[in-house]
Amino acid sequence: MVDQDSIPSRKWISGATGSPRIRRSALAIDSDAPDDVADIYNQAGDHYVSYADGDPSQPFVFDGVHAYADRCVWSVLETKLVDLRASGARSVRFLDAGCGPGTWLRRLVMRAHALGFDSITARGFDIAQAQIQRARLAARNLTSLPGVSLTFDVADLSDRLPEPDGSVDVTLCLYSALSHLPVERLTDIATEIARVTSGHFVTTVRPIGSTPTAFVESVENVRRLRHDHVKDHCEIDLSDGRHMAFGFHLFTAIELRSLFAGNFEIEDLRGLDLFHSRFMPDARWNPVSQADHRHLADELDRLEKAHAASTEFMDRATHLLLVARSRRTIARSK
Repeated sequence: MVDQDSIPSRKWISGATGSPRIRRSALAIDSDAPDDVADIYNQAGDHYVSYADGDPSQPFVFDGVHAYADRCVWSVLETKLVDLRASGARSVRFLDAGCGPGTWLRRLVMRAHALGFDSITARGFDIAQAQIQRARLAARNLTSLPGVSLTFDVADLSDRLPEPDGSVDVTLCLYSALSHLPVERLTDIATEIARVTSGHFVTTVRPIGSTPTAFVESVENVRRLRHDHVKDHCEIDLSDGRHMAFGFHLFTAIELRSLFAGNFEIEDLRGLDLFHSRFMPDARWNPVSQADHRHLADELDRLEKAHAASTEFMDRATHLLLVARSRRTIARSK
């Protein structure tokens, strides 16, 4: 059970061995949040990859904790990729901002290669060096494919991107990478993303009505959690003794749209996983059932589609999905 009581301010994050290590004050969110977030994801164990993205050896089997949302996001990305290839394009360039262990970029590279793109350029970056190391390791077989240039870098989304103007066909910023950034920087970051994107931009963030998350662990392993919505500051105590403190912003659908509408044409904005995760059985409590749940799954899919774009429901989804098209693409098509 998550304890919503206030958590005393601390000045350390326990490392993998449990020994404290000094960090800067968690209260200075604007200057310290990137370092704190990097610490958290650097300390995430190897199980984080499967927790976040499912079995890394089966990248197109979506059965992780966010399976429904993952399927929705992949459907969007695959459709954009298929449409681009059908238009006659032989080359494609991807950018994944806040790529974590690189799962989504690997999916795109594999699918682009299968579709017959002759030249595939893909770069992912993240502030957590440990995640970039995992991404490089997982992608080692893809980097040797003919026509594929796949790289992963340690970098900060708040910095200027090295990509030339209008050079990226598909830009990703998935699963709350934007939420870890100071709100006052988001407009400049959105403008920078728009500068390098010639095709589509796809992002997912946590809405204000979403259920709690522990980011690098299952929420069942949370002992205490508190989110200060005025300061956009989150503190979590895990059952293994780790303490996490970092900046995190929960979005409204209107806020997310307005952030990118000035630089992009918004094609889609909807809530992901309004119902699926709330109906998932818990093995610690629910009995094992041999019943065929296809009818329930179909009904949940129907409910998701019926309410995903509803103003009343979007802000209570598990994630918000925004799909935007560069105004450069629109201008060329006229």
